[in-house]
Amino acid sequence: MKREKEREIEKKVVRILTEERLSAIKAMLEKDHAIDCVFLLMLGRGQWRYAKEFMTRLRLTLPDGTFRARMIEIEDCGLAKHEKMDIKKKRWIISEFGKQVGRLLFGFFAKIDRGGSM
Repeated sequence: MKREKEREIEKKVVRILTEERLSAIKAMLEKDHAIDCVFLLMLGRGQWRYAKEFMTRLRLTLPDGTFRARMIEIEDCGLAKHEKMDIKKKRWIISEFGKQVGRLLFGFFAKIDRGGSM
């Protein structure tokens, strides 16, 4: 029984590590500030000015180059889409898939915060 469960877990891990879409999302989430940026999108702060304002208020840092790079990667994974505001400015808006990922991240951190096990 234990061996079967281990094999099932191994199949899931292998799929996450090797399936193109899942491994791309995993790689994106591993990068600096990626989860911060998903949360900013959940808050409707997908434009640099509003993201910076929010992070500054919390006394946290988020370099503008990092913000832009993560947003592009998040968009490439299907979690957001951008709107051009003018030639130089973009605003990212969370997609339905991005909302699902954001809610899963909220749930993950909520469980940890409550001291619960997964």
